[in-house]
Amino acid sequence: YLHDLVTAFGITYFEVEGYEADDILATIAKVGESEGAQVLICTGDRDSFQLVNSSITVLYPKRGVSDLARVTPEAVFEKYGMSPTQYPDFAALRGDPSDNLPSVPGVGEKTAAKWIIEYGSLKELIANVDKIGGKVGQSLRDSINEVIRNRELTQLVSDVPLDLDFNKLLWSGADESRTGPLFDLLEFKSLKARLKPILIKSSIAIEEPLQLFATSIEANVLTPEEASAKISSHQGEIALAFQIVNEKLHRYAIALNPSEVFLVHGARMGDWARDPSVAKIAHDAKSLARISDVRGVIFDTALAAYLINPGARTQEVKDLLHRWGDGSVINTSDPEEELLSTASALLTLRTSLTYELNERALMSLLIDMELPIAALLARMESSGIAVDRRELAKLAAFFKGEVTRETEAAYELVGHEFNVASPKQLQVVLFDELKLPKSKKIKTGYTTDAEALEWLHQKSGHPLLTSLLRIRETKKLGSTVEGLIAEIGSDGRIHTHFQQTVTATGRLSSTGPNLQNIPVRTEEGRRIRNCFIAGTGYVALLTADYSQIEMRIMAHLSNDQHLLAAFESGEDLHGTIAGEIFGVRASEVDPEMRRQIKAMSYGLAYGLSSYGLAVQLDISPPAAQDLMDKYFQRFGGIRDYLKAVVEEARKVGYTETIMGRRRYLPDLMHDNRQRREIAERMALNAPIQGSAADIIKLAALKVQSAITSEALQSRLLLQVHDELILEVVGGEEEVLTNLVKREMGGAYPLRTPLDVSAGLGFTWHEAAH
Repeated sequence: YLHDLVTAFGITYFEVEGYEADDILATIAKVGESEGAQVLICTGDRDSFQLVNSSITVLYPKRGVSDLARVTPEAVFEKYGMSPTQYPDFAALRGDPSDNLPSVPGVGEKTAAKWIIEYGSLKELIANVDKIGGKVGQSLRDSINEVIRNRELTQLVSDVPLDLDFNKLLWSGADESRTGPLFDLLEFKSLKARLKPILIKSSIAIEEPLQLFATSIEANVLTPEEASAKISSHQGEIALAFQIVNEKLHRYAIALNPSEVFLVHGARMGDWARDPSVAKIAHDAKSLARISDVRGVIFDTALAAYLINPGARTQEVKDLLHRWGDGSVINTSDPEEELLSTASALLTLRTSLTYELNERALMSLLIDMELPIAALLARMESSGIAVDRRELAKLAAFFKGEVTRETEAAYELVGHEFNVASPKQLQVVLFDELKLPKSKKIKTGYTTDAEALEWLHQKSGHPLLTSLLRIRETKKLGSTVEGLIAEIGSDGRIHTHFQQTVTATGRLSSTGPNLQNIPVRTEEGRRIRNCFIAGTGYVALLTADYSQIEMRIMAHLSNDQHLLAAFESGEDLHGTIAGEIFGVRASEVDPEMRRQIKAMSYGLAYGLSSYGLAVQLDISPPAAQDLMDKYFQRFGGIRDYLKAVVEEARKVGYTETIMGRRRYLPDLMHDNRQRREIAERMALNAPIQGSAADIIKLAALKVQSAITSEALQSRLLLQVHDELILEVVGGEEEVLTNLVKREMGGAYPLRTPLDVSAGLGFTWHEAAH
């Protein structure tokens, strides 16, 4: 983005392969001098002092750019006692750690300056090096080769081949039409206001691009019939931009080419929309396919941009256009103009994003996985899942009652009422009144977050903590249930939206409501799942998920023979591994051993450190490190894989899944240790989590393909983590169960086969297995 930012600021920049920036500065300075100009160089690199003369002055930052020292020939002499032309000789002796140029051991700035002043130049100093006495003289003689190399590297090149026209360097200000979208993309909020004094006149910056669109877009408003006629006579791809209001298509624009664009009002589309032979380009086509039968989408700019940069926070067309566009912008003067300019822009983005996908070897992932899964998700969203509204209402009332009951209990334990949701009041009650052990110190006192309350509960066993934890738990569950009730449609079903371009690993998330966060391990979470039911015309739900998929992927990627053998044994995986680590028979592994090894195995896939393992298992860090060492002694292939994946990611800048999905991790090279370690954990996690995401998507596509080919009436409803949920038509229970287990099990050929568990039941909970 640096090049984009500099361009947006209207600043000319130069890059010449094989030369450093200070060489280019030196060249520009010398050209300026020859043109009779007074040249100012603002830089923190002291090597630039060699350029200083009557025409060239260095502005050297003393305290940032707010306090600049004017470095003239007089200033160099005053500071170092030498001329600017002597400065590189002095610098060669002094060295520069920032450039990895070693100094002469035992020789500081004063000695280096004294030698250059006394002998006049480094050349004369070296010629007389045998006359230099003492330890520093010997040190200089021992370092002659390094000093000569330093001198060569310190000398700036002032004849870099540049296409330099001084008249074109005149700066007229920053361009708001470019800086605005870029600041929005990078979330630079405060810079907008600071930039105003140096903006180009906004009338020029903003109005010109709109004029371009006004003259280049054939802004016709057509009827659906007229639009169909135009499309039927068109050869090639079309771009489709749309507006949805209240889950209905409000209007849409079609671009046949960048300059031939038309608008259509209303939700009616012709047969061309359902015709897969009419190749369509769209942005977030799933949102349209969810409410309209649209087929034949051969390129989705949102999905393409997501694959190219899955860590981006926004995939809006205007942001993509700024990054990969041709200089045009979206006309936001009114909704219709915005649709027209968006449709036109999609054609440009299609070309540039295709190039980027091919460069990163990601095109097949878009065509073979993300586009088909988007179409399938649209069908699943449209189908929704039936719920028992009365049972949900009962649960909501129950959780509300639990909150009230436990709140009253908390008041009674303390002896007065207080706001149980107020961190400030909780601090007073817990630490001042009850004198409980202090938790982690924060700016406002001591933390009262969930982790702190759990810790206090374990430390003190005070019944107030039992009530507080129960209040938090039931409030959260009650909020989840109320959110579900609010999302029930007129058909008695919940239609979640699957988010395909949000997580950096490729996993799906969901909103409206979020079905990924409904608890499964607690009894009350299972009561919520019991409210999801088979709808009218269906007899059951079928759930199917993968057993230990992360560990199977770990075994596949690491090719660790001991881990592969543990899977092949067919016995309890964590028990088998625990037996090997602790040196006992599998039958002698107790629950605590198994718990420790399970935490270790899954934690490694998330970059778990020995300290993190110690906290998780409530053991000492040395004991956790000892456990980790024993684990890696037995499973050396895992250790080698984890080390190699980080090293490779640091080398190329990204990780890859089994399907080639990339996650870019620039922080792997960051100077800040904390950010670097976070990136390292992401590098460990991304191939495993991303591969799991790839496999479940492949599984869903294979299951849907088999349902279609076998003409079954049952249908896919949800994908939640590694689980698929289907609605089953009477009489298809057995054939569908076998189909799902077969297709999921064969989704991808891992070194250890995928293991699928499936269950049937009238509710989501009853179908658990």
